Amino acid sequence: MTTIYGIRNCDTMKKAFAWLDGHGIAYEFHDYKKLGADAALLRRWAAEVGWEKLINTRGPSFRRLPPEKKDGLTQTKAFALMLENPSMIRRPIVASGRTLLIGFDPEEFARKLK
Repeated sequence: MTTIYGIRNCDTMKKAFAWLDGHGIAYEFHDYKKLGADAALLRRWAAEVGWEKLINTRGPSFRRLPPEKKDGLTQTKAFALMLENPSMIRRPIVASGRTLLIGFDPEEFARKLK
């Protein structure tokens, strides 16, 4: 089964939903706003792709942080920030079998989800 993780009203999420729907790919949606983020799952993803790829340092949630929270960012600090505010997790994250996609790239989705 394919699971897509993120926040429903995010524009990038909407593009990913439309792509999945348009290609007839069934999925479950894990809404961070309603269900929160899972620390064990974040650790597993970080082991696969690196924690740096999981945290969205370009988004407004991260940019609004005081300097002491974002300076010298480490895996421990990043996990704490992402668990405290799941809006800081890059979106979407799509898990399908052994495939893990971070962010929306229609070409990568086509290669890895068909």
